[in-house]
Amino acid sequence: MKLFKDIKESYTELVYKVSWPTQKQLVNSSVLVLIASIILAVFIWAVDKIFSLLMELVYSINF
Repeated sequence: MKLFKDIKESYTELVYKVSWPTQKQLVNSSVLVLIASIILAVFIWAVDKIFSLLMELVYSINF
């Protein structure tokens, strides 16, 4: 019985108490996440490229 009560309370909360974003808010948030992900990916790629070039330089030095 407790399980059914919990399910009913969860449904009621989802339907009546949760404030769902509008389509415009959802699209804006998605675009923001996409842009932030691209910026982070480019930054990580650049750092990786710099370290790669530095390691090539270090390994090419003959003592």
